[in-house]
Amino acid sequence: MRRLLRLLLVLALFAGAAYLLWPSVQRAQRYAALMASPAPTTRSLPNPLPGQRFVDTWGGARSEGRKHEGVDIFAARGTPVHATTRGVVLNVGENRLGGRTVMVLGPGGQRHYYAHLDRYADLQEGQWIEAGRVVGYVGDSGNAKGTPTHLHYGIYQLGGAVNPYPLLRQD
Repeated sequence: MRRLLRLLLVLALFAGAAYLLWPSVQRAQRYAALMASPAPTTRSLPNPLPGQRFVDTWGGARSEGRKHEGVDIFAARGTPVHATTRGVVLNVGENRLGGRTVMVLGPGGQRHYYAHLDRYADLQEGQWIEAGRVVGYVGDSGNAKGTPTHLHYGIYQLGGAVNPYPLLRQD
């Protein structure tokens, strides 16, 4: 009888551990599938500001001798900014240049960066999102303070920044 109780206790412990660890296993599987998915190709990403036209501002001169590593899409303050890809929210926070920013880990391990936001959508780091999800709202935060309101959208991979212009569709 004792042996049976001990066995049942061990099984219950294993079942409890599996139950507690299952979300971590699922999260790891999602990350692995995301990293193994191909990165976006030409004109495969939706416009993060549907209906807004934009030009290629990649490589333009910026302060402190920098080059522009993204595209700027101008729109009215408060216009919803939509995720261009599915992925995991890596960061929701502020930095000196981008102001209020959101970073999403997307297919192929690319990081999709949304900057100069006026405010954030209801997002949390580690959250899974789908393309089209609102991540924030157009503004002029960071080093864009006082300029016309716009979204700075950038894509980064291990080798550095990638020009997002050829990857985005013009709606």
